[in-house]
Amino acid sequence: MAGDTGRAFGGTALRSDGSDRHTPAGAVRREGGVTGDDGTGGPVPSPGNGAAPLGRFLVKAAAVTAGLTAAGAVLGLARDQMIAHLFGAAHDSDSFLIAWTVPEMASTLLIEDAMALLMVPAFSQALARRASARGEDPGQDPVRLLVGATLPRLVLFLAAVACLLVLAAPWVVSLLAPGLPDPGLAVQCTRMTALTVLTFGVAGYLSAALRAHRRFLPPAAIYVSYNVGIISVMAALHTVWGVRAAAAGVAAGGLLMVLVQLPSFLCDVRAGTPRAGGVPRGRRARFRGATPVAFGLIVPVLCFAVFRQSQVLVERFLAASLPQGAISHLNYAQKVAQMPMVLSLMVCTVTFPAVAQAMADGKLDRARRRVERDLVLASFAVLTGSALVIGYAPQIIAVLFERGAFTHRDTLATASVMRVYGLGLLGHCLVGALSRPFFSTARPTWFPALAMGAGLVVNIVAGAVAVRWWGTYGIAAANAAGVSTTAALLLTGLGSRIVPVELRKIIAPVCRLAVAAAAACAAGWAAAPLVPRPLLSAALGCLLVPAVFVATVAALRALEIVAPPRRVARLVSELTVRFRHAR
Repeated sequence: MAGDTGRAFGGTALRSDGSDRHTPAGAVRREGGVTGDDGTGGPVPSPGNGAAPLGRFLVKAAAVTAGLTAAGAVLGLARDQMIAHLFGAAHDSDSFLIAWTVPEMASTLLIEDAMALLMVPAFSQALARRASARGEDPGQDPVRLLVGATLPRLVLFLAAVACLLVLAAPWVVSLLAPGLPDPGLAVQCTRMTALTVLTFGVAGYLSAALRAHRRFLPPAAIYVSYNVGIISVMAALHTVWGVRAAAAGVAAGGLLMVLVQLPSFLCDVRAGTPRAGGVPRGRRARFRGATPVAFGLIVPVLCFAVFRQSQVLVERFLAASLPQGAISHLNYAQKVAQMPMVLSLMVCTVTFPAVAQAMADGKLDRARRRVERDLVLASFAVLTGSALVIGYAPQIIAVLFERGAFTHRDTLATASVMRVYGLGLLGHCLVGALSRPFFSTARPTWFPALAMGAGLVVNIVAGAVAVRWWGTYGIAAANAAGVSTTAALLLTGLGSRIVPVELRKIIAPVCRLAVAAAAACAAGWAAAPLVPRPLLSAALGCLLVPAVFVATVAALRALEIVAPPRRVARLVSELTVRFRHAR
């Protein structure tokens, strides 16, 4: 970690060596920009005795991120349910989903991948320089200089791109879905969603800055605000604008993503950022040379993010020539199937700044342990969810979407596609987790982009061949094959290029976890039809599948499962003693 750069939960500020010290409520420490709050904008609770280790901070940060990510996922499901209920799986929904490709691409480039991979290390290094330059002129604050040198240019560039997309919307739609009949509605929706290029870019920038400051609450809330904006506008305007109301809601949600983070960002970075042009020439050159935001690093990150999101472009392109509703079936299946992947990556999202700082400090052993642990934990989470979505796919889709214009036929088609998507969830999870260490260093690396490009080629070739024989199933299978290829390449290349991970410590437990997931999936697939009511069947599946998975994991000794029960027993004992004293 970069000096005292973090805002710890519960009033504990973390040091660069992983230790901590308590900050009294309301106190302000200028070193590294740590102020006296709890990381959420509120006052610091009175500290207790003892010291909270780095692990405790990460657990609390992960808990906050998990809660808000879960809330955002629930609202995202409510959004998709509303779209399915109002517009079904037909021409209107297909037109909106083609327009939705723009914010999906912008989200990957500007929030989830490129912006985070570029700006988190940049802000981490700026915070480290701020901590090492205590007592110097406040006008030379590296964090403020970084903001002044990057944010205005970013806003101007993204605004120009958004305007260009608005003007070129007809050509964009014809490129994304050349076989779409009557593209006029898709063009109108695309022009509305084009505004997200600007808002998502600013939101991603603010998220990266706040995470580098160890502020996880506002960034975790962006998808809650985003989905609230979409749902609210759709509810208010769908009778007047039809599916265009969903596109307008996307534009409104993007603006809310910025507003929910802006107060915390201004508090951390300090309003009135000086322009880099006002800095002496020698100082400005030294600053620019020290920051990793350089052309040589931006291009590999952008290529990686573009190649990754291009999987969606390939799917929409291939599905445009299929019968009406195919794009919608693919979209609903992918959205639900990827929920376990999104939730499994929460740990990596929280620990990415720690990995970046460990790499910047040259502490490769600490980074290695963190990466190995994160990969196994993320695999555990995503494989549990994969078993559930594959085993109970028809029941889950029926509960979530089968109402209004979304028919039982749509449920069966979407569920079948979702089962195929489920085969690639581990690959998606590993790609998201493995890409972060590659971009945690200041030197540029093209390997992730090349690996993602190789996976994209597999996706394109396999999809072009398979769509002729198996339609949407072939498209989903090609997606799984492509992303799994990328994951394998990233895993084998990580140890020799970035972090000296021991592959056996990753591959062996992940393989055993995959066997456990297959057993849990088989149990769920067999048990799901036994209960005729979809809601009750899916609810029982949420108990059965994890139980079988954990039992199989224990039998295979896939994880270190001896220590946690002892800790739980010790905690229960302590709580029992306290309860007895309280009585």
